Amino acid sequence: MEFIDYYKILGLNKNASSDDIKKAYRKLARKYHPDLNPNNDTAKKQFQQINEANEVLSDPEKRKKYDQYGKDWKHADEFEKAHQQQKKQNYSQGNKEYFAHDFEGSGFSDFFESLFGNTNKFRTQNQSTQFKGDDYKATLQLNLTDILTTQKQTLELGGKKIRLTIPAGVEDGQTIKIKSYGAEGYNGGPKGDLYITFHIVNNTDFKRVGNNLYKKIDVDLYKAILGGSIQIDTLTGKVKLNVSPGTQNGTKIKLKGKGMPTYKKENSYGDLYITYNIIIPKNLSNKEKELFTELSKMK
Repeated sequence: MEFIDYYKILGLNKNASSDDIKKAYRKLARKYHPDLNPNNDTAKKQFQQINEANEVLSDPEKRKKYDQYGKDWKHADEFEKAHQQQKKQNYSQGNKEYFAHDFEGSGFSDFFESLFGNTNKFRTQNQSTQFKGDDYKATLQLNLTDILTTQKQTLELGGKKIRLTIPAGVEDGQTIKIKSYGAEGYNGGPKGDLYITFHIVNNTDFKRVGNNLYKKIDVDLYKAILGGSIQIDTLTGKVKLNVSPGTQNGTKIKLKGKGMPTYKKENSYGDLYITYNIIIPKNLSNKEKELFTELSKMK
């Protein structure tokens, strides 16, 4: 397995803080996002590497293993266990034993040689070490309107069909794990897992921040001054709003429960925040100008 320098991919060094990692990921993810680089295979590959690097380095436990074991970090637990077993055997037998399994050509031989200080195969008389298979990663693209309710999809991976339940409210960039749908294990070890990262395309006029939605609504000057009612669209239908007389530009109102559904929390929703944008009329007629002039004199 070829070593991939996740720090280099994100343009960071090993002393980078969690905030540094988060900022670097967001900046690069925007730059190489498939929506901004259509039909660009290089950008697509770069985007996948950025996601993979962020997945490892943003998780303290995974980052610790990666820093210690490099390309073999996924097998850190097995290595530690094997190391402890070997130490016990050395103490009890008074000499060094070697592992029976031949790791040459598997990508782990160099690691074991550096770990135990021997350049030969490691052998033990009656056991071989099992290792978990590699994990698979996939990206699933959905529209924002697709995740207003929980839905089921069937994915095909390596000739296998996977029935997947997608909870309402899943966020862009969120990753879920499907156990044992990765590569076959080594020496009869368990299969790896499948990690699916969601790419949510906002196909609406709303801005999404967490579970809340935001939108600017135009209101004509006369209605802002005199008051009245307007009808707006939400993700779940139309809503009638009363505009108070003397409404100022930039006025904000909150529509409780009209935002996005909360991930894995039934009947829980964010809010919708509306900001009024008062429209100043253009191309006034002479009569309208006269009336506005009279109003200004009255003030």
